[in-house]
Amino acid sequence: MNGDSHKLAANPVSFARSYQLEALEKALEQNTVVFFETGTGKTLIAIMLLRSYAHLLRKPSPHIAVFLVPTVVLVTQQGEAVSVHTDLRVGHYYGELGVDFWNAAMWKHEVDQHEVLVMTPQILLNALRHKFLGLEQIKVLIFDECHNARGKHPYACIMTEFYHRELASSTPQLPRIFGMTASPIKAKASNSSAAYWKQISELENLMNSKVYTCESNEVIAQHVPNSTAKLKEYNHVDISQMTHACLYELNNLLSKHRLSISALDISESDAEAARKKLHQLWSTLMYCSTELGIWLAMKAAEVYSRQEDVFLWDKMDISVERVLRAFSSDAVKAFSQCIASGSHWSSCQDLMHNMSAGYLTSKVMCLIEILLEYREASDLRCIIFVQRIVTSIVLKCFLNELLPNICGWTTEYTAGNTSKLRSQSRKEQNAIIDKFRNGKVNIIVSTSLLEEGLDVQSCNLVIRFDASANLCSFIQSRGRARMQNSDFVLMVKSGDGPARARVESYLSGVDIMRRECVEHYDVPCEPLGDEMHGEPWYEVESTKAIVTLSSSVSLLYYYCSRLPSDGYFKPHPRFSYNKELESCTLHLPNNCPIQTVAVQGSTKFLKPLVCLEACKELHKVGALTDYLVPDIVEEERDAQYCAIDYHDEHSKYFPPELLGSCDNKSETLYHCYLLELKSNCQYDVNLQDILLVVRTKLPTDLEGLSLDFDIDRGSLTVHIKYIGYVMLSSVLVSRCQRFQLTIFKILLDHNLNKLSEEMDKFSKRDGSAIFDYLLLPALHLNGTVNMDWKSINAVLYPENTFWDEHTHCFSTRGHGHYVHTKDSLVCCCHLEKSLVRTPHNDYLYCVTGTLDGIDGNTNFTLEDGTRLTYKRYYEQRHGISLQFEGEFLLHAKRIFNVQNYLHRCRTPTKKESSTNSYELPPELCSIIMAPVSVSTFYTFSFLPSVMHRIQSLLMAYNLKTMHLDPCGQNVVVPTVKVLEAITTKKCQEKIHLESLETLGDSFLKYVATKQLFQVFQNRHEGLLSAKRERIICNATLCKLGCDRKITGFVRNEPFDPKAWIIPGSNCADHILGEEVISSTRFGVGRIRKLKSKIIADVVEALIGAYLSTGGEAAALSFMVWLGIEIDSVGIPYTRNFAVKPEVHVNIGYFQSLLNYTFRDASLLVEALTHGSYMLPEIPGCYQRLEFLGDAVLDYLITKHLYYKYPNLSPGLLTDLRSASVNNECYALSAIKAGLYKHVLHTSQVLHKQIVHSVRKFKESGMASTFGWESETTFPKVLGDVIESLAGAIYVDSGYNKEVVFECMRPLLEPLVSPETVKLHPVRELSEVCQREHYVLMKPVVSYKNGVAHATVEVDANGVLHRETCCEADKKTAKKLACKAVLKSLKESMLSTMSCG
Repeated sequence: MNGDSHKLAANPVSFARSYQLEALEKALEQNTVVFFETGTGKTLIAIMLLRSYAHLLRKPSPHIAVFLVPTVVLVTQQGEAVSVHTDLRVGHYYGELGVDFWNAAMWKHEVDQHEVLVMTPQILLNALRHKFLGLEQIKVLIFDECHNARGKHPYACIMTEFYHRELASSTPQLPRIFGMTASPIKAKASNSSAAYWKQISELENLMNSKVYTCESNEVIAQHVPNSTAKLKEYNHVDISQMTHACLYELNNLLSKHRLSISALDISESDAEAARKKLHQLWSTLMYCSTELGIWLAMKAAEVYSRQEDVFLWDKMDISVERVLRAFSSDAVKAFSQCIASGSHWSSCQDLMHNMSAGYLTSKVMCLIEILLEYREASDLRCIIFVQRIVTSIVLKCFLNELLPNICGWTTEYTAGNTSKLRSQSRKEQNAIIDKFRNGKVNIIVSTSLLEEGLDVQSCNLVIRFDASANLCSFIQSRGRARMQNSDFVLMVKSGDGPARARVESYLSGVDIMRRECVEHYDVPCEPLGDEMHGEPWYEVESTKAIVTLSSSVSLLYYYCSRLPSDGYFKPHPRFSYNKELESCTLHLPNNCPIQTVAVQGSTKFLKPLVCLEACKELHKVGALTDYLVPDIVEEERDAQYCAIDYHDEHSKYFPPELLGSCDNKSETLYHCYLLELKSNCQYDVNLQDILLVVRTKLPTDLEGLSLDFDIDRGSLTVHIKYIGYVMLSSVLVSRCQRFQLTIFKILLDHNLNKLSEEMDKFSKRDGSAIFDYLLLPALHLNGTVNMDWKSINAVLYPENTFWDEHTHCFSTRGHGHYVHTKDSLVCCCHLEKSLVRTPHNDYLYCVTGTLDGIDGNTNFTLEDGTRLTYKRYYEQRHGISLQFEGEFLLHAKRIFNVQNYLHRCRTPTKKESSTNSYELPPELCSIIMAPVSVSTFYTFSFLPSVMHRIQSLLMAYNLKTMHLDPCGQNVVVPTVKVLEAITTKKCQEKIHLESLETLGDSFLKYVATKQLFQVFQNRHEGLLSAKRERIICNATLCKLGCDRKITGFVRNEPFDPKAWIIPGSNCADHILGEEVISSTRFGVGRIRKLKSKIIADVVEALIGAYLSTGGEAAALSFMVWLGIEIDSVGIPYTRNFAVKPEVHVNIGYFQSLLNYTFRDASLLVEALTHGSYMLPEIPGCYQRLEFLGDAVLDYLITKHLYYKYPNLSPGLLTDLRSASVNNECYALSAIKAGLYKHVLHTSQVLHKQIVHSVRKFKESGMASTFGWESETTFPKVLGDVIESLAGAIYVDSGYNKEVVFECMRPLLEPLVSPETVKLHPVRELSEVCQREHYVLMKPVVSYKNGVAHATVEVDANGVLHRETCCEADKKTAKKLACKAVLKSLKESMLSTMSCG
């Protein structure tokens, strides 16, 4: 009966009981179903069986064990038990984890990672049907509560569809079957032993297993306490007069609200469904009135009237929901009028009077009496079993009002997920059970949900309020009482002989079943008949996935449910039967590749037969994959898991043109570039030209380039010009590096100590990578440009000073030319162009000359108007007495600050006046460098920003070269455009990628859409959208960007002059290594973090850069280099759309409206057909054309805006696109053009919404406004039609974009412009709050009677602005609330300004 060739050795636990060990031996010998009562430790037997098979399961074994449990609650419970008692790796699986959407690869991963898989049975059945798992992989298959294996239960389907089919094969590979049950029979009890055996043998045959149990209950009774069964009778009391009155009023309410439903503007089918729901509600309240009493019936009505999601039996029209709630509210009033104290009646009053009045029934009174008998129990744990969810809810309310005052007990209820009331989540159920275990909850009122598997050792009382449905239910509910001396109380109506007899048969049934199992243990299992496993099926040859006759219906409905839909139609199959011909025709939705399927056969099986045939056909056309899952499911699943395991840490690259190393070559060739600096501002310090000296010649893209910068006093332009090359010795190179290092360290730090530290490092350089370029002052002489060696040699001071050079100073100016400095007596010419330090305050100054006639005895005026001499000033302010007050003072400027001159929102520093200078006594100054002019320092203060821009341009050039080299395209893409594409908004520069990203995004979407539309000509829009998402999603683009090393080129942080690497300095802290990419050596910097979206944005912006300058061919070439395979060659488009277009649409009207003559007018029919319009003569709807037209219009409008407004700020193009390309704008255009009159649909809801929108449009006069300025909700269908018309023209015109724009533009006019664009209120409010530092709370959205209520609140410096708006959808409600808050904020801000 199994695939094992030999018996395995048992591996029991030390504390196993004798009967458990015997059962384990039987399970190792053959397939076995263990029949022991609840609480006897059946799970431990299963665990010991797993321990015995463990050596066959441990990885890297390909085999697994599967532990099936009937409820989600048991997945965790049984999985944890296996983990505690074995060393096997256990996986847990249930629907909430999303396993329904897993594919073969994901299941393989789970099998590779785990050895025991604990799951609910439907998951295994689905996995077997789709061939994600195979029986040959499973060594042990455990069925918990295996009595459920009957009919079409997943347990039974697993055995019939797979196990027995494999058993009948020539070489079966079957798992060991092990079942567990407290009752092998799940049916009404019987007094006939033969009837019991018949049902037991059916289970054995189905499970291909023998039922094993103990011959006597005495063995088990030694270890497991049995509860004492007690019968509690309650007297029947006739319905009171008050109850009759309530029932009469309920009948009147039913008639009243049936009329309300008839008056609703809904279809007849919806009205009939609503009447059924109303009748169900009425029936429930009638039941509560007669079985529980008026007060509990009123509580039930309250529950139905107040719970928001109580009517989620099916998706209902809002008006129907309102009628049902109104019925419930009216019922509450009716019941309240029948109670003396109304709704404020208390259950604690005279209980006997309450019963006679009909407020409570005798059955409820009996329950109270039973519970009060246990009021002295120190620690009550009671489960009350009922049949209906509503009973559990109202009993919980009643007991919580009554018992806390008497006994202090707390009551909860549990409800399954099939409830027509609000279902409890698994988390809520577990929380209640945990509270029950630890004593915080004393009583649980439950349906059969807790009959199976709940392990609460402390439960000491079980009450059957309603009778058990069958013998199994009786045994299992009895088994919940686990404590010693616990009670099992069965409530029976007095005089109900059949009920009492049923209880007695239940009590004796266990012994009969045990006897029959023991007596027939040696009888072998019989093979199943054809009616069990011989039904037709379809098997995919490549994967062996199957769909059977019984599973075909659910698979087909599942496929239809995954077809594209909207709020106006849900795709579903329709069946037409011909009883005379015994045939059935299946009509599939018009967005399905197959429209009709017909079969003939037995009337009983016509529906599953036609569904099975449809599944075959759908697989043949690819709509069902080889694993027999809908194509869209597989595609969405792949898209969901296409996201790479992204790591956000990436290195930053440095350009090879500027890198070098400290070498000792005697001479090195350097290329010289003249940086001509021009400013448009008036300042008393002139700029001087700079020589950029590099080892590697720069790209020609940079030659002749002009760079613009904003500076404090205006703007600065830097022009780059190549002037030749020069040979420099290592000594001169070292001196130049020392010069620029000194200049930049002084400018950046204003600190000589830091300069000294850097010079020590400079002298000890070890040959590591450096920025090997020189920035030197230029000297223009006789039409040539030379290096200003005199200034460069200033770094050598005083070694560069020679006595004979000052003879001229003596002859012309005599002894007075000598002045005293802090360090020595020097010639005045040393000071006139020097950098000095004043040690008394540690400031650095650039000296520009001496002040003739001004010395220490000269008076000057302070800011407060006080006049005093310089000598007196230094005595008072600094405590310094000038010794040489007769020497002329020096004219000096403080050293300049280095700033980020690339910042787009720079806050200029306070403007320096031309007289902002200082007078310094020479005796207080120490000379640091001489001769060096103030112009040199002033000019060098801009160079960090200039070089940062040149470095960025070089990185952009190298990235461009990486693409152009392998593609061989003769494409001219300006380096500046590439730089724009790799610069994010975080850099805070004038240029950033947003405009190019917007353009690239629209183009990428367009080309991907066009290709998918042409390649997958028979696939629905949902699949195409999922495939497109995989191509253009951020995860994909990020992966492509990472693969192409684009991450190292991304600029994502503002320039920080303090972190700028001074050329020639030791870069060990900045450049950590090298990396060769496309044969180019880049410096690799420290790790920085980049979000995946940033990389995706850069990729899109690069596409936009190539598109904007090189055209579509260049963009496609770049996309191919990235790895996006888009075939730009047109693919012939064939359509199977045989229709007479003139019958369905006014062709002439549309051709006149669009100024276009259709070659194939059936495209016009397709473009106007909504999915709800299911007519056989129109084999499709507009969804595919909408998919295409959406992308075409998006690209055309974005491109139009980009080229029409070339000087837009980057963010404004995004705003224009968002304001132009949205469903609200399109819907408004459709209303203006009257297109709503021509849409083919059969949805009454859509018709009502269109009428409402058109009326609102006419009332509000929105003819000249744009989409999101509207305060109404437009049906999405109206916007869809604009897009589908664009798609129809695009296809009909041979994919001519220009024709589409010419035809559609008049419908979309007026297009949004920079002057008319308005931000979406949600975004505008967010930006206002960011700018003003207000706190924007998270919007709160709630639903009342199906209407969305959005509340938006802003804390504006302590003043709260709060608005709530309601609309049919939450998106519009949120927009209106934001708009209202914006208005309030702006009024408040204007009021504040006027008061100020």
